Amino acid sequence: MKITTFTTLTALGVCTAGWAGAQQSITVNIGSSHPEANIWVYAMKNTFQPEVDRILAEAGEYTVNWNEAYAGTLYKFTDTREAVMDGIVDVGMVGTVWEGANMPLQNVTYFTPFATSDHKMIIEIFDDLSANLPELRDSWAENNMVHLSSLITDSYDIYATFPVTSLADLQNRKLNAPGTSANWLQGTGSTPVDGALTTYYTNIQTGVTEGTLSFASGILPTRVYEVAPELTRVGIGSMYFGGIAANKDFHDSLPEPVQAAFAEAAQATSIAHGDYVADLAERAMTEMQEAGLTVHELPESEKTAWVTGLPNIVEPWLEQTGDEGRTVLRAYFDALRERGATPLRNWDEGL
Repeated sequence: MKITTFTTLTALGVCTAGWAGAQQSITVNIGSSHPEANIWVYAMKNTFQPEVDRILAEAGEYTVNWNEAYAGTLYKFTDTREAVMDGIVDVGMVGTVWEGANMPLQNVTYFTPFATSDHKMIIEIFDDLSANLPELRDSWAENNMVHLSSLITDSYDIYATFPVTSLADLQNRKLNAPGTSANWLQGTGSTPVDGALTTYYTNIQTGVTEGTLSFASGILPTRVYEVAPELTRVGIGSMYFGGIAANKDFHDSLPEPVQAAFAEAAQATSIAHGDYVADLAERAMTEMQEAGLTVHELPESEKTAWVTGLPNIVEPWLEQTGDEGRTVLRAYFDALRERGATPLRNWDEGL
């Protein structure tokens, strides 16, 4: 039909320059440090890209030529911020969990564990705060990025070569705990070792660690349960991991309709991401147990001892981030309570 319409307009002598402009193709380099099976990348590949295509197709003005660089083909997990900030990719997954020095404000959930296991609530909160709270919005801009959609985890537990029935079982153990999640092990007697979902399997298999703090939707596709067949449910909580972000220079250069398509697609991606993580986490538990995973529950008394025994791990973060950190922490905990969450520890107390 489009070919026929174009031919008719040309035959009538109508200028086709506008049509050519309306069909302008924009190349977008999109990538990640993780493979497409990963929960964060799945959201990019299977919702963000097709939603942008659908929205633009309906308008009929622009199309996108996607150049995909997934699975670490351009950069590793330690370089996600730089990859988007420096324009190695135009759109990418940014793991702020690994950016404690450069983007500390985004790591507020990792300094306030045991707040909520509702990952969809975390998405809703951080989509809102990243767009409307100046401290978070400006932090992305200062790193030459535009936050598009929030990426989260389902609740963290312990996957290990041994079961955990009490805190004593963690004494002298080595567990992978990425970035700031290492703080959760303070006072437990275990040693945190940095890493990512892409490294846990080999770390545990080779004895570098004996397990990891992680979440079902990440453990299933990486098959870490094969080398860490003992799961102890702790309920450390769901975390804001980072975001799908665009290079700001690139984003600002886009035509307004394409920017709008990115924004609309990002909203759809957040919803789809939350649904996908919920479905995958449920399926993960079934499939991993069928494959031999044994599930334990940490007794409530031990969980309480863990939560209350943690030092004030948010205090160093507040010292680092100052007034901006206090604003973010207050806004985050206000948003939790407004949505009905009851954090097991009031990390915002005394602000």
